[in-house]
Amino acid sequence: MFGPLGRKLIAHVSVAGLTISFDLITIIVSWIVIALLVILALVLRRSLTQDVEEKPNRVQALLDSLIDLIKSQLTSSFSSDKLAEELFPFIATLFMFILLSNWISILPYFESPTKDLNVAFSFGLLVFFMSQYFAIRRKGFGKYMKGFIEPYPFMLPLNIVGEMARPLSHSFRLFGNMFGGAIMLSIMYMFPMTSWILPVGLNLFYGLFQGMIQAFVFSILAVAYINVAVET
Repeated sequence: MFGPLGRKLIAHVSVAGLTISFDLITIIVSWIVIALLVILALVLRRSLTQDVEEKPNRVQALLDSLIDLIKSQLTSSFSSDKLAEELFPFIATLFMFILLSNWISILPYFESPTKDLNVAFSFGLLVFFMSQYFAIRRKGFGKYMKGFIEPYPFMLPLNIVGEMARPLSHSFRLFGNMFGGAIMLSIMYMFPMTSWILPVGLNLFYGLFQGMIQAFVFSILAVAYINVAVET
């Protein structure tokens, strides 16, 4: 049922004459990722019951290191400390969800939800709407709308197209890298001499290393897009 470029399980639902299709495998694996993140958060939370004055235990030290890493590599790029503090939960959650979604593909019979264009595009749209929201809140609606006719009014169509292109390029970057890895693995499985040894190594590479890189790149681009929307 699962696996690189395996068969799809599509559910079709008709609503008011409109047929909506759902990829059940992508939905199931996405919910598994969500459940794993929630369980991990609850387990880590139960481990942080010590008094503030006591020496940090291993779990707390690990969490502090992870938070410092995310702040230094991702949210430190925000234009202001206030914006970085406010958006840290969003960027950290986005990074962790994409990272675990990429990593889950190393498990047998599981495939990454991020190699589904619908999932990648939904992340791109989420970042796009977040950037527009913070831009309007920071500048005010009037100044925000005025930015589309700068530096000259005839630039309005180009500015709109450029703004709409961001979620497309953002999501296709993630989708293309994850889907390309799945295609390569599927091709390698077709060769009898390398049907197991080489695909396992490539699966670990694309699932762990490449998965981490793509989660980091997507998150840092999210920070950049929000910064551009707020500052320009």
